[in-house]
Amino acid sequence: MSVLTKDIICGKQDLEIEKVEVPEWGGDVFIRTLTAAERDQFDTSVYRQEGIKNYDNLRARYLCLCLCDEHGVRIFDDRDAEKLGTKSGKVMDRLFGIAQRINGMSPADVKEMVKNLDSTQKKDSSTD
Repeated sequence: MSVLTKDIICGKQDLEIEKVEVPEWGGDVFIRTLTAAERDQFDTSVYRQEGIKNYDNLRARYLCLCLCDEHGVRIFDDRDAEKLGTKSGKVMDRLFGIAQRINGMSPADVKEMVKNLDSTQKKDSSTD
């Protein structure tokens, strides 16, 4: 194996894109993996400033980051989450599950993320 350099790593396209049929909407959508920055953005958005978990419109917020065109360019921005959240819960749940799988976020991973964030917050909030 060759040794990777910064230029090689940064030049690689490593985001997966999967085409998904959505008969309820009359066509297909593309779902992609998140970048590391987007993943961190989403993880951080789960918590409000006061440390309260923010599950409001979670599926739509996540799918705004994952739904894209055939080239991997997002088709929704963060402001579209409210509108996307009005779509069928059945459809959104199915797409959310696919997005979780593509991004390596199993339900166990989500529970672990929440557990880790909870323990980090407890450490950070000490009153020494």
